Amino acid sequence: MKFGFFDDANREYVITNPATPWPWINYLGNTDFFSLISNTAGGYSFFKDAKFRRITRYRYNNVPMDEGGRYFYIKEGDTIWSPGWKPCKTPLDVYECRHGMNYTKIKGEKDGLTAEALFFVPLNTHAEVQKLSLTNNSESTKKFKLFSFAEWALWNAATDMENFQRNFSTGEVEVDGSVLYHKTEYKERRDHYAYYSVNTEINGFDTDRETFMGLYNGFHEPQAVLDGASKQSVAHGWSPIASHYLEIELQPGETKDLVFVLGYVENKEDEKWESKGVINKTKAKATIANFDTAEKVDAALAELKAYWDDLLSVYTLDSGDEKLDRMVNIWNQYQCMITFNFSRSASFFESGIGRGMGFRDSNQDLVGFVHQIPERARERIIDIASTQFPDGGCYHQYQPLTKRGNNDIGGGFNDDPMWLILGVVSYIKETGDFSILDELVPFDNDESLAKTMFNHLTVSFDHVVNNLGPHGLPLIGRADWNDCLNLNCFSNDPNESFQTTENKTEGSKAESLMIAGLFVVYGSDYVELCEKVGKQEEAKRARKHVKNMVEAVKQHGWDGEWFLRAYDYFGNKIGSNDNEEGKIFIESNGWCTMAGIGLEEGMVEKALDSVKERLDCEYGIVLNNPAFTKYYIEYGEISSYPAGYKENAGIFCHNNPWIMIGETVLGRGDQAWEYYKKICPAYLEDISDLHKTEPYVYSQMIAGKDAAKPGEAKNSWLTGTAAWNYLTITQHILGIRTHYDGLIIDPCIPVGWKEFKVTRKFRGASFEIEVSNPEGVSKGVKQLFMNDQAIEGSMIPVMPEGKYRVKVILGTST
Repeated sequence: MKFGFFDDANREYVITNPATPWPWINYLGNTDFFSLISNTAGGYSFFKDAKFRRITRYRYNNVPMDEGGRYFYIKEGDTIWSPGWKPCKTPLDVYECRHGMNYTKIKGEKDGLTAEALFFVPLNTHAEVQKLSLTNNSESTKKFKLFSFAEWALWNAATDMENFQRNFSTGEVEVDGSVLYHKTEYKERRDHYAYYSVNTEINGFDTDRETFMGLYNGFHEPQAVLDGASKQSVAHGWSPIASHYLEIELQPGETKDLVFVLGYVENKEDEKWESKGVINKTKAKATIANFDTAEKVDAALAELKAYWDDLLSVYTLDSGDEKLDRMVNIWNQYQCMITFNFSRSASFFESGIGRGMGFRDSNQDLVGFVHQIPERARERIIDIASTQFPDGGCYHQYQPLTKRGNNDIGGGFNDDPMWLILGVVSYIKETGDFSILDELVPFDNDESLAKTMFNHLTVSFDHVVNNLGPHGLPLIGRADWNDCLNLNCFSNDPNESFQTTENKTEGSKAESLMIAGLFVVYGSDYVELCEKVGKQEEAKRARKHVKNMVEAVKQHGWDGEWFLRAYDYFGNKIGSNDNEEGKIFIESNGWCTMAGIGLEEGMVEKALDSVKERLDCEYGIVLNNPAFTKYYIEYGEISSYPAGYKENAGIFCHNNPWIMIGETVLGRGDQAWEYYKKICPAYLEDISDLHKTEPYVYSQMIAGKDAAKPGEAKNSWLTGTAAWNYLTITQHILGIRTHYDGLIIDPCIPVGWKEFKVTRKFRGASFEIEVSNPEGVSKGVKQLFMNDQAIEGSMIPVMPEGKYRVKVILGTST
């Protein structure tokens, strides 16, 4: 069942039924000020950090679902409704939500009155702009009342939900004409306030929640709206809100545009006050003035759209398959950019409170957007590396506001360091900017410990080398990529976190085959980088360690038909046919086949055949099989989930691409493509009622074949799935990937594909690449031409600025 449709021309998903099976959201903002908005206008806003600079309040896991947001209430006679359907849920004559690139339009119509609300964060603006267009489509005059609504959070989203004995006494506001200011704690330690304005005179206002709502009323029936007039309340403590009240009259056919601005301001200490107790409103007034007419708002939206036109023009595909084209050209790239901004911190599944920017997460996310904004990728890499420790270990997460490591979770996740090599190498291959290797970067944010970025890569590599177990395989530490495989935890206390409880690593024999494969892949990249910058002795040293790892995997990591997953604390095999449950896992078989370990001996083919036989199902590749049916204390959280969910045999969409890439190593394009389509959201739109999450972005997890409801997705938007699927389809299936010296053209496609075209901008040049497949092969470049000149091999060299025509003919070499 569908709940809307794709409008590819406008790069929008159009929702036509407001009762989606889960709130379908969008993100507004792309630098410092951000908002989450659902298809019924739920969600919240924050500045930089969803925990420490929360601006508006949101209640997760609430009943009813998705309560609270930026609402407009319309009262005409005795009828009360909202353009987004919620919170009133009054049946609408027309409903439509258009989620676009960093903007959302929500339209409702009732009894001949149309209300269309545009929401977006203009470029370089610390505010969410809302343009509400009201149109009288009837043949008689319309008189009605309009109430806006936003509920302030008290800045720290964690204490906002906990410290009520203080919060109920600290709330402060100011009212200045049509602008309602939130200044809680401003007179003490804060240098910031928020505001909500409208570009017309108002008939009233409310800033106290209980006065506006009524103490026992819900969002669907605020008392002020029921009464048809605001209460002029000024909040002192309790729960501050912002609500404007307007009385409006429209003639038949008339439209009135109102502009609301929900903004954030920071002032220097000596510029905080206009006079005693009166905040300095200079910056707020300037922002309000920038958007005080509909024309200014429309111009800002056009500027935002042009920004996205430019970002999405770097890589464009014409395949003849509209579902594939919309994912590659629009939604997958868009999701990669959103995930870059937020890592795993703020979605409708992540509260923005408990998690910051992940070390491994952000390095992986980077490969999905580095082609669009390489300068911000460079900044992100330096931020990430600055949280590393001198021994190569690192904080697992850091807070975006402070950019300092998160002590609550700490470090010890032994895969983390290797991902930095991925991030840096990907950046250099995209840009050719080797200067980042000479950048002085602190350890643990201590400038006195700063060393070059290249040194950070060396200690990342050596962190694996210096932490090997009895089989010469990498020690897992707290966990590897799978945070729920806690082999050194042994937790039997339900009140502690598997990830942060004391780990019994001393004397542990717990080793990870996933990290082993990861080390071979990115250790090889490190060797290549060393050679590229003339560090031959370091390349020789590193190559030896990579070779040793390959041999250790072949000797101790092969189970006969697939690669083992790990060895536990006691040195027992995990992911072996000898095990009763969890005989085979996706992660180690993905990474070891991506690394090509045992390719000549047939290990890669056998492992991938075993994945197909044992892990594949209708909705994707499950993480392990058979699912765990009891709690294994020596395995940790992975065995705590019901069968078929999350890490216990769920379809973890993040690691499905690793198997797809492994298939391209073998040249099996049809199998890689089959796996790709199974989890790609555009191909799942027809089963939205089962899938639940948005049909335009990837989810982290889909319930596996052992689940009560296979095919049901969770944790959409903020997942490494976005970057990995984008990298897989563009660089390994379509086969156009960056190199230090140019673009490598190496497709691995289904044999039935006849041709496709890609436009790829690369280091100032634009390449129009046409791939034809006359012999019906999956892999193999037979001929390569640029501007009708034959090129040996499969690499297009770096070229000066300009446009270049590239023709690629696949086939079997004669």
